[in-house]
Amino acid sequence: EPDPAVFAATALPTDPRLLPTLTNAYLGTRVFHHVLHVSGVYSGAAGDTHRADVPSPLSVRVAVPGTDSPAETFALDTRTGTFSHTIQSRGYVATQQLYAHHSLVHLMAFSITIRRLDGSTQPITIQLQTPFVPQSQDLELTPGPDFQGAHYIYGQTLVPEVEGGPRPTVHMLWTPVPPSLTLGGEEQERSWEFLTAVAESQEEAERSYSEGLSLLAAGSLHCSHTRSWAALRRSCSLELHGPLAMQQAIHGCLYYLLSAIPPPGCSGFLFHGISPGGLSNGTRGEDYWGHIFWDQDTWMFPNILVFYPEAARAILAYRIRTLEGARHNAREQGYKGAKFPWESAATGREVCPEEIYGAQEIHITGDVLMAFEQYYCTTQDQKLFQEDGGWELVEAVAQYWCSRMVWSEDEQLYHIRGVMPPDEYHCHVDNSAYTNAVARRSLNFAAQLARDLLLLVPEEWEGRASKLKVPFDAERKYHPEYDGYSPGEPVKQADVVLLGFPLMHPMSPEVRRNDLEMYEPVTDLAGPAMTWSMFAVGWLELKEVQRAQSQLHKCFSNITEPFKVWVENSDGTGAVNFLTGMGGFLQAILFGYTGFRITRSAFHFNPAFPHNTTKLRVSGVSYLGNKLDVTITMEEIRMEVTETCQDPPASPLEAVLESGQCFPLWEGQSVSFPTEPGWIQRSPT
Repeated sequence: EPDPAVFAATALPTDPRLLPTLTNAYLGTRVFHHVLHVSGVYSGAAGDTHRADVPSPLSVRVAVPGTDSPAETFALDTRTGTFSHTIQSRGYVATQQLYAHHSLVHLMAFSITIRRLDGSTQPITIQLQTPFVPQSQDLELTPGPDFQGAHYIYGQTLVPEVEGGPRPTVHMLWTPVPPSLTLGGEEQERSWEFLTAVAESQEEAERSYSEGLSLLAAGSLHCSHTRSWAALRRSCSLELHGPLAMQQAIHGCLYYLLSAIPPPGCSGFLFHGISPGGLSNGTRGEDYWGHIFWDQDTWMFPNILVFYPEAARAILAYRIRTLEGARHNAREQGYKGAKFPWESAATGREVCPEEIYGAQEIHITGDVLMAFEQYYCTTQDQKLFQEDGGWELVEAVAQYWCSRMVWSEDEQLYHIRGVMPPDEYHCHVDNSAYTNAVARRSLNFAAQLARDLLLLVPEEWEGRASKLKVPFDAERKYHPEYDGYSPGEPVKQADVVLLGFPLMHPMSPEVRRNDLEMYEPVTDLAGPAMTWSMFAVGWLELKEVQRAQSQLHKCFSNITEPFKVWVENSDGTGAVNFLTGMGGFLQAILFGYTGFRITRSAFHFNPAFPHNTTKLRVSGVSYLGNKLDVTITMEEIRMEVTETCQDPPASPLEAVLESGQCFPLWEGQSVSFPTEPGWIQRSPT
């Protein structure tokens, strides 16, 4: 069996967009691509705002002179976060390794090693080819003095997002790349190392470059990266005993998604969120220009939260920092509170190039707040809300929804009119089921949180939530997508099915089934990749495992070979490195196969997975300051608390089964019980 975590090939894909990405929380590029991007560094005003292209010193290819077709291997190792290119020629092997350092986020690096395979004493020379030029269409770059052997450029973006606003600065140091490298006749093996350091200030760029040089001198730069990456993967692990393709898909999704988040304890830079194509993509005119959508909050965030609440908090901090921009959006449309933009960059103001989405796809505001609610239920972190700006955001969202709805005398219910639902084939509709349900959830959460924080609760929050219309057809027992929806109308993507999960909108199993039956056949097969994962979760809820699998298998037409890079649409169009689709796929495993559900009082489980999967092990589940390993088979669930937080002290936990049995969960002690529904909750003792 090949290692499911290593993706190897003897040739690269013909479409360079499908090359694997090398990213950390601050820097991102595609393998051999001539540009890199820096977190939060955008150029262009309003709808023209896009990730600023920074020239990439890593765009170096190794070539062997005098050999037409040497034996080549390209490999992405998702266990070490490293891409390698190996050339085997007569008498020697040359290997290039590239990586974005996971914990030293201002650093990217590559190394080239030549190793002799025979007893010859001839010098061996390889060529290095690079398109690198220290210029950018988005930055005004100026050369500065060399630093410790590195070249240096710096400059600002050309156009601010908001008139009169800041223009981010980039400082970059890099090791010069010679046209060739030679292994001397007396040498058996030699490595050359090349560093790139990028930061907002010259001081930080120099500090990072110096740290990289020190680690290189100690022979431990790559090791420090792989150790940091391996530690993250150990604590955020999904191991499935099942089909190889499924294992590979999981490893790929975890690699690309975890590459995008801040490492533990990382400070010194502000995290600017995750765009659909990640930090490696987002050039003007491509991959939604690097903007942040609901893709982050609804599709990626739940996976990150379950494994790594600290990174989830950084995502929420991005939304808090952009609250003033969201307030501006609401005022501009004539409403109170805060309306988060459909597309967000650095300020939180709307940067969508097409006005209709920013004006009508308002469910994004509820999606943002649902992420805050999920985080609060999982961590009980009141500091985020009391001291770090979270409450102001929650309150502003509640105010927005109250001002956005109108009273219908005819129905004696509140309406939200003139919206675009997640199904973007329809616009100017009234009472989108998803939009109204997420608005109701926003208002109920705001009221519950206010009580927890001992704050006054405006009566209108829960009053309006209870009287907000969510369309329901009592005769057919299903949720119409909006007022006037006719059964059979085509739908672009997952919409009403999201009421069941992640919204957990109250409904009977019969209604849940009817919603799935109604929308599955009319949802566009060419729609975005995350859709089928949510149908899979729905069928798994109902224990229709084979129907779930048939939906999940549709995702595989969006996974490209050989590096498991996702495309947004199955025909190859749309965003590439489509983290949204990966996030949906991971949720189908992490919340579908396990039945995990985050509620106000407990962390529920209710497993269901296909017969060709014999075991699922989830390592690093975070709940109320505890880390748990959960192993599920058809017959047995095994749980162990592997770590408990000391500051603040973690809540002791217990597992409770629907049958009534209760199992205390102590650190270091494994507990097992028959596979049946239950929940984890705070222990009363």
